[in-house]
Amino acid sequence: MPIAGSEIVKMLPGRKPCKDCGYPTCFAFAMKLASGGATVDKCPYLSDEVKEKLLDLLAPPIRLVTIGSGDNAVKIGNEEVIYRHEKTFIHSPAITLLISDKEDGARVDEKIKKIEELRFPWVGVELKADLLALRFESGDKNKYLALVKKVKESTDVGLVLICEDLDALFEARDICADGNPLIYPITKDNIDDAIPRIKARPTPVGVKGQSIEELIPLTTKLKDAGIEDLVLDPGSKNVLEAVRDQTYIRRASLKQGFRPLGYPTIGFPCFIARDGLKEMMAGSAFINKWAAIIVFSDFDRHSLLPLLVQRLNIYTDPRFPMAVEEKFYEVGQPDEFSPVLVTSNWALTYFLVSSAVEATKVPAYICVKEAEGLGVLTAWAAGKFTGDAVGTFIKKCGIGDRVKHRKIIIPGKVSRIKGELEDALDLEWEVVIGPRETTGIATFLPAFAKQLK
Repeated sequence: MPIAGSEIVKMLPGRKPCKDCGYPTCFAFAMKLASGGATVDKCPYLSDEVKEKLLDLLAPPIRLVTIGSGDNAVKIGNEEVIYRHEKTFIHSPAITLLISDKEDGARVDEKIKKIEELRFPWVGVELKADLLALRFESGDKNKYLALVKKVKESTDVGLVLICEDLDALFEARDICADGNPLIYPITKDNIDDAIPRIKARPTPVGVKGQSIEELIPLTTKLKDAGIEDLVLDPGSKNVLEAVRDQTYIRRASLKQGFRPLGYPTIGFPCFIARDGLKEMMAGSAFINKWAAIIVFSDFDRHSLLPLLVQRLNIYTDPRFPMAVEEKFYEVGQPDEFSPVLVTSNWALTYFLVSSAVEATKVPAYICVKEAEGLGVLTAWAAGKFTGDAVGTFIKKCGIGDRVKHRKIIIPGKVSRIKGELEDALDLEWEVVIGPRETTGIATFLPAFAKQLK
């Protein structure tokens, strides 16, 4: 928590328990404020000055910034810990594809297609890149504005506008302002001219310095002007500097509570490493070291997927196992004579079972029972994968309406629930004990499917 409840209570009016805030005492209200369970407006006796001070103290150490709008809005920041095992990381970094206005129309179309179509279903989630970065590189303002218009008309993906020409930058911003783009870079050389133009039509701002020290007066000046949706670029020139700078910013904001650096960051492996493989490795380092936006010059499905899986692994909450939704899933194009298998909803279990079934080329149904993300044997030991529980699920999931046979396959490791499950299903289903391991599905399932036919 940014501030302790014992500190907040000293700032409250200290009236006799009025309970107007909905809590029995000021201390109880203060503790709720500190944990995020209440808002400062619940106390009707706080002065505007104290409210403003409390809001600042209670703000997350790294500000939450939203880029884009609607279903494609990307949230970054709002982090509370340096290492994920301490609690969890909240918002995963936005993988971003760079488009230069020097690229021809066919290349631009190709990149727009990539950001729209390179999507990977992965254990109950969809992995994809998040943003497009449009770079003014040609020196022709009209050419850049035409690129911004084209991309805006072609996709709803959020945008990062990279342009050192201030007039072109804000004209581009005005074209797509309703999409809440990030404008970049605001530097010590243009900040005074930029502030009134930013305030005229606020969108997130990318602040660039030649060092971390140079960022501090810039973020302070912008905050004093009421501009707080900031993203920081410390100007790292290589991977070593990037790791150093990202670590310093993260520790300063979270450990020291240093507000001028309490913002998400942006990294440019596209400028640090020109070679494709080296660029991907630099991007991987940015994922590990907390960059909130990571910009690549290009990628394909073979280079993008490993980065997305790495991001998923790091930004999955370690306090909770990955789980898939409780329902029946189709593998291939099953019909009324296809096998029916049952397993738990631990994502790894489902992934292994579905992959093994798919490898047999036997269309089948996989009934996934909610088990709080536990594996089959662990769930059975915890009483979450019992015959009664599985029987209730089979009755309500609707699989009985999809198949003409009444045979259901359970994992061999929980064979002892066979009798209980048959009783729970009113003896209408025959429970078949399947392999103990997913490796056994390869020989078991084709033979079993032939029997059903």
